[in-house]
Amino acid sequence: MTPFIAEIVGTALLILIGDGVVANVVLNKTKGNSSGWIVITVGWGLAVFVAVYAVASVSGAHINPAVTIGLAAAGKFAWAAVPGYIAAQMIGAFLGATLVWLHYKPHFAETEDKGAKLAVFATAPAIDSTFWNFVSECIATFALVFGVLSIAAPDVGLGALDALPVGLLVLAIGLGLGGTTGYAINPARDLGPRIAHFVLPIAGKGDSGWSYSWIPVVGPIAGGLIAAFVFGLLA
Repeated sequence: MTPFIAEIVGTALLILIGDGVVANVVLNKTKGNSSGWIVITVGWGLAVFVAVYAVASVSGAHINPAVTIGLAAAGKFAWAAVPGYIAAQMIGAFLGATLVWLHYKPHFAETEDKGAKLAVFATAPAIDSTFWNFVSECIATFALVFGVLSIAAPDVGLGALDALPVGLLVLAIGLGLGGTTGYAINPARDLGPRIAHFVLPIAGKGDSGWSYSWIPVVGPIAGGLIAAFVFGLLA
């Protein structure tokens, strides 16, 4: 497996399990319907654990453009490889979201709430405020990327033994910082599935939320760059 394929596979696994747990909670007539925020945050933390463990030995398990850019800005990853990694992450995120739709297709049909259907794929703010939503994504991703930079081996990225610490880091971010915007903290995690929501034939799906879509892309990248800068000051 090449690093490009590994990033596709790893990101697809991340989204399959992460968006899958959201579908289990918000769609009608699932076994996990209305089981709540704790289930979602634990599910996402475990999704990161599985994805990182699966592909760390091949690609360093970035599975997130903000992490890739943050590692490059901190001198732990080659800038020349950044576009390929981001492309792979976007492909993987789209594929993972498509698998979630296929897996839960009967439950999408049983759900009338358009917002719930979109929530399976993409994030949205609890309080709509462009500035503060951006700040929230920036802060949460700062915590993620700074943590990853502290864990990752120089010039390698994440290893299989880092899967549990990074999964716990994402769980902590979800519990502590996720209540404002749903903690995208990953441009591919939000944009890839949002594109899937837009193109897939989901009955009664409604709008894909494009007016908000730039925040979970630009906010995490800004947070990742700030984390790299601060990490460099402390290194």
